[in-house]
Amino acid sequence: MATGGPVPVVPLQCVTKVELTISCENLMDMDVFSKSDPLCALYIESGTGWYEFGRTEMVLNCLNPRFSKKFKIDYFFETLQKLKFCVYDIDNDTYDLGDDDFLGELECTLGQVSPLSHNLATLDTCIQRDLHDTDECCISLLFNRLISACVAQVVKNNLNPTWRPFRITVQSLCGGDVEKPIRVDCYDHYTNGAHSIIGSFVTTLSQLEAGTYTSPAEFACVNRKKSERKPGYKNSGVICIKRCEVVKEYTFLNYIMGGCQLNFTVAIDFTASNGDPRSPQSLHFIDPQGYNEYLAAIWAVGSVIQDYDSTKSFPAFGFGAIVPPTGTVSHEFPINFTPDYPFCHGIEGVVSAYQQCLPVVKLYGPTCFAPIINHVACFARQAMQQNTASQYFVLLIITDGVITDMDQTLTAVVNASRLPMSIIIIGVGAADFGAMEFLDSDDKLLRSSRGDVAFRDIVQFVPFRAFKANSIALAQSVLAELPDQVGRFFNFFKLKPPNEDSSQASTL
Repeated sequence: MATGGPVPVVPLQCVTKVELTISCENLMDMDVFSKSDPLCALYIESGTGWYEFGRTEMVLNCLNPRFSKKFKIDYFFETLQKLKFCVYDIDNDTYDLGDDDFLGELECTLGQVSPLSHNLATLDTCIQRDLHDTDECCISLLFNRLISACVAQVVKNNLNPTWRPFRITVQSLCGGDVEKPIRVDCYDHYTNGAHSIIGSFVTTLSQLEAGTYTSPAEFACVNRKKSERKPGYKNSGVICIKRCEVVKEYTFLNYIMGGCQLNFTVAIDFTASNGDPRSPQSLHFIDPQGYNEYLAAIWAVGSVIQDYDSTKSFPAFGFGAIVPPTGTVSHEFPINFTPDYPFCHGIEGVVSAYQQCLPVVKLYGPTCFAPIINHVACFARQAMQQNTASQYFVLLIITDGVITDMDQTLTAVVNASRLPMSIIIIGVGAADFGAMEFLDSDDKLLRSSRGDVAFRDIVQFVPFRAFKANSIALAQSVLAELPDQVGRFFNFFKLKPPNEDSSQASTL
């Protein structure tokens, strides 16, 4: 049997789906001799306009319908998914809704209404021993008439491979039924895709859970064709499951629907390298259409995140400018010039404060990130002391230049990595953003100048120039990692949603 040291758990990427249940109250009565017969149609906005996603059933003679038809929609946090629910009084048998009475409509985003919950199964150190001679091996789990649930990694040139642990939702693995048959196939892997079956076995989640490190659950891997034509054939090896653990793991949406607030803070670079805001060459110059790269970045990210903050009030700060009335350089000043209340109402309020701030401050320098990171981290640290998953902080830094206080910034980021906090950096202009890319440590955790290692990666950096004409793609790029960062952080510290019951379901 192959053995080895600790190995990482490999997450399996799945599309998150939300299920929406529709109900209405106090609809208009459009019929003379009876009540309205309502139906709800769901429309989703695409790049070219609205398209019909689906319809509920019609409910006869009812002004307070609870529709039984549900809508299952793919959920993407990083995308502003606009929905429109239109309710009609159905008067005939035609499919066209244009000849039915329109009762009303509701527009919202999926982020405002979407809940989700699931359990997570962790299969640890799948081992197969005494394999029949093959070059490379892989393992796949299949369920529900051979619909592939997951595929483990390939182990090359090894008859006693040890596969890394992987994670999969219980729903994907067995539909939530611990006694539902699960078929496991083991293949000899070929790069051209023509993989050769080594053998299979059928088990259940309850059987997989019986395995331990000292007494693994063992399953004979049988090749059906060989068993039919070879007398005395027993198996093509044995697969051992050393650990299969089912744990409750909350999703990002569980936390949001359970009362967790995303606290969004904006930090804007006012250093002199941006250029005189009155000059069309300046990155702070606002053209006649009300556009510059700073504003575009604020709108792109803020329009998505604001759905997850019930207060819709966002602190907004500037750094690197000489500010009144002191006439000194500040790296942490509220752009509304109200130190006791740096909040702006909505993204529109942030934009307005930025526009009013530009003529008042003098662009200067240097470019320092540490003060604003430490400022937000202070509030995240206070939230962590509450021992509940009630708040998560997102800091958006928009900058044009090279970081001057790199050592202090590294220390600030490493310290913040143990707090409920993420940092998004958008680089505007044509500068060299190598330092920002270094902070976005996808491949290796950051280390401070004192040698302290970050607990996790909390920084996401993108250059605005890569998405200049596509604000939707910009938001998708910088926000894609955030739901996973939120969920993993709170789950690691075993923090539940503040209102756990509310995190399980929502009715629209």
